[in-house]
Amino acid sequence: MRYTPERQIPFKYLIKLKGADVSKSTQEEVRVIDLVKRYKKLVAVNQLNLTINKGDIFGLLGPNGSGKTTLINCCLSLLNYEHGEIYIFGKKMSPSAYEIKQNIGLVPQQIACYNELNVYENIDYFCSLYVSDSTKRKKLVEEAIDFVQLGDFRKMRPKKLSGGLQRRLNLACGIAHKPRLIFLDEPTVAVDPQSRNRILEGIRELRDEGSTIVYTTHYMEEVEMICNRLAILDHGKVLREGTSEDIIENSSIGETHQFECYQLPGEVLEHFEKDPRILHVDYKDNRALTLRVVQGESYLLTILQILAKHNVEPLSVNSKKPTLNDVFLEITGKELRDHA
Repeated sequence: MRYTPERQIPFKYLIKLKGADVSKSTQEEVRVIDLVKRYKKLVAVNQLNLTINKGDIFGLLGPNGSGKTTLINCCLSLLNYEHGEIYIFGKKMSPSAYEIKQNIGLVPQQIACYNELNVYENIDYFCSLYVSDSTKRKKLVEEAIDFVQLGDFRKMRPKKLSGGLQRRLNLACGIAHKPRLIFLDEPTVAVDPQSRNRILEGIRELRDEGSTIVYTTHYMEEVEMICNRLAILDHGKVLREGTSEDIIENSSIGETHQFECYQLPGEVLEHFEKDPRILHVDYKDNRALTLRVVQGESYLLTILQILAKHNVEPLSVNSKKPTLNDVFLEITGKELRDHA
């Protein structure tokens, strides 16, 4: 559904233009304590605890309906919640905490721009909600246009831009005021490879310039490219948190062994399925055998010996270490890109 500002009020409307500077003494930029958010009988966020440190590009991963966007909206005080506390920059967040909000940027899933305004005017408008000084704002707007590489499109209106360029404009509107904390909710959905690369490069640059980034996406490769820490959510709970390496190492999943072997006897498959050291068995097209073993177990030699005992000689053998996507699938039961 196309976003229209008349139907939704952007987060930027909810701030005041003036307020005190937020203290930067703490290394914890976001701290969520025992957060509970319900929609009638549905528990969208369930006793959730989370810490995001200064300088993080922090990935929030989870299948649709896991609570990611609800968590973000609670952190921004756009939603009331039943229980818990949220601290931003070491101060308690609330709907009236304008001195905190003016240091936050939001890039929502929807394109939150006005078709009545051109590229420059859109960025200038949203930046004016944070920066009243016109001279300073002009400089910030020009920097934002350069940052997302929209200089050749500055006089065009959003509806004339491609989807990828609209996403870049959306990003510029959310970060032009140089916020200390930026929430990016699936900013690369349905964009061309060039725009995706520009957005990902820009996120790293924002971090290098001092911003802390909270990033949601349905693309696991993006998380592995840019996020130094992440949390996997499902059913409103944090299932895993840490670096991708820590999450993989602390999972039960070990190596995956793939074999090309035809006419595999049923008793061999049954043996593998009953073996507690093998987490997953898959045999496709009467040819491709995949076995995922537990953490710390190579087990390859034993598997080859079992196959040889039943006169099965694989045409090829391939082994690989577990990936973040393997762990995600194991603990949530869904692919990251599932839209259930």
